[in-house]
Amino acid sequence: MEQTLLKRTPLFERHQAAGAKLVPFAGWEMPVQYEGIRPEHTAVRTDAGVFDVSHMGEIETRGEQALEFLQRILSNDVAKIPVGGAQYALLTAPDGGVIDDLFTYRLEPDRYLTVTNASNHEKDLAWFLEQARAFDGVVVRDAAADYAMLAVQGPRAREAVQAFADQPLPDRMTIASRVLAGREALVAGTGYTGEDGVELLVAPDDAPAIWDELLKRSVTPVGLGARDTLRTEVCFHLYGNDLMEDRDPIAAGLGWAVKEDTGFIGSDVIAQIRADGPAEKLVPFKLTDKGIARQGNAILIEGEEVGVVTSGTLSPSLDVGIGLGYVRPEFATPGTALEIDVRGKVRPAVVATKPLYPDEETDG
Repeated sequence: MEQTLLKRTPLFERHQAAGAKLVPFAGWEMPVQYEGIRPEHTAVRTDAGVFDVSHMGEIETRGEQALEFLQRILSNDVAKIPVGGAQYALLTAPDGGVIDDLFTYRLEPDRYLTVTNASNHEKDLAWFLEQARAFDGVVVRDAAADYAMLAVQGPRAREAVQAFADQPLPDRMTIASRVLAGREALVAGTGYTGEDGVELLVAPDDAPAIWDELLKRSVTPVGLGARDTLRTEVCFHLYGNDLMEDRDPIAAGLGWAVKEDTGFIGSDVIAQIRADGPAEKLVPFKLTDKGIARQGNAILIEGEEVGVVTSGTLSPSLDVGIGLGYVRPEFATPGTALEIDVRGKVRPAVVATKPLYPDEETDG
């Protein structure tokens, strides 16, 4: 049986040099951890960490109908993105299911860059190209080969990048061209950890030099393992876990990123779901005793299955098991007692509020 070759980012040799444990992820050979998930997680919460997210995809959309086209396929109101702005949105199917969740940046009046999840890039690109046929004044291009991407996150992240940037870094939820250590880059005030920081889109050949500049400034390399614990603590969705084509954005708690009046694909179905109320709701939870919930574990109330865990981990910040899961709406109220079936052992849990971190105890 022929083995599928995994793709490697331009930083693969840097990962090896840093002692990374490399694993297959979405067709790529990626670092899951270096020193360990807990110290890497803590570095992002208290100092600064750098993630290689070059496996993410990019799609460029340009032309006089670029806005009209994106308004048709993205769930949010694209018209509200200023030049230099960023916006989170969903790519939805006619039945209201979620094809992917995306960030779109407006680089110029008629030029946009959309970042896709690695596992969905080819699917998303095909969807963009198919829908673009109805618009003469739009050009859609696969831009994934143009960029490597580094996410620098944590309280000291901006300071570390600013040290080798030619101008002040852009604010949160904005993007701007900057020169970093003599190399052109797009710097975006976005990220996936709940901490402040920036994401750097650079030419693939420039990525190792940018990585080296960050490590010189004591920024900690962080793998996919801590990326998952960080995002779960702040209840950020992961496609394939918490989002999928057979679930809708309202059930996922993403109604804030859905503007049905723009007429995007699937908006009529989603509007009806919003009006009627979803059949289930995604909730955060904490275990109240030992144990770690995992994706696929059943959520129970008095022995009856009422939902399923979509993301579960041990929170390094809170030192308890946490997660996200879909439950029937009547069980979605914070404070509701739950049980999680963890490999045949029932563990007590409680519906919590977002974000799980920081909470009242950790926030002082």
